[in-house]
Order: sequence, then C-alpha cells, then structure tokens
Amino acid sequence: QVQLIESGGGLVQGRGSLRLSCAASGSTFSRYTVAWFRQTPGKAREFVAALSWSDDRTYYADSMKGRFTISRDNAKNTVYLQMNSLKPEDTAVYYCAARASVVLTATLGDYDYWGQGTQVTVSS
Repeated sequence: QVQLIESGGGLVQGRGSLRLSCAASGSTFSRYTVAWFRQTPGKAREFVAALSWSDDRTYYADSMKGRFTISRDNAKNTVYLQMNSLKPEDTAVYYCAARASVVLTATLGDYDYWGQGTQVTVSS
C-alpha cells in the first residue's frame, strides 16, 4: 500500500522560503510520477508541480515557474518542494500525490495516491 506523508509546512513571512517534504513508502517508485497540489477553502485543488521519478523530468504550473522547485532524494524515497519568494496568495494546504506512470500530468484525477496535506501560511 502506497503511503505519502507530507511535512515542512508552517507559518512564514512574505518573500520567505519553505521546503516541503513528501516521504513515500509501500512501493518501488522508479516508474512513478509524484506531484504537489494545493488547495484553499472554497476552491478546487490546484496543480503545482510534478516529477517523473525515473528520469527527473519536471512539469510546473505556469504561475509557479521560477519560484518553486520539485526534486527527489532516492536514498530517502522523498520528494521535495522548495518554495521561494512566497506570497500571501501561496497560503494553502499542500498535498503530495503519486501515480504509477512516468507520464507527467497536471490532472488531479490522474493521481491514485494522496497524502494528508500540510498547511502553509504566508503572512503579509
């Protein structure tokens, strides 16, 4: 059973940085895509970034390019989301998701496994 556990959320001032972690277990992830989504109350869950575990290909939402970086650590079976130049509008619950495919996708329904989420709050 695939499990994804996020950590690293918290309160940060505007223009600050945070690094989120997604610890994955329960499978061999070499043929998986892992992604980050985020959600604010009353809004749909929004794609942030995705990474293909097999070859490090990445895919970002246009609004995140240049500020957010997705990466992985094979030894720790962990995917990271480095977030820089944070803005109050980045405040959300951030979710890690995974799918057993090397095809990168931003579509929420394409992901089979989800973590519980971690809250990120950016103050102005």
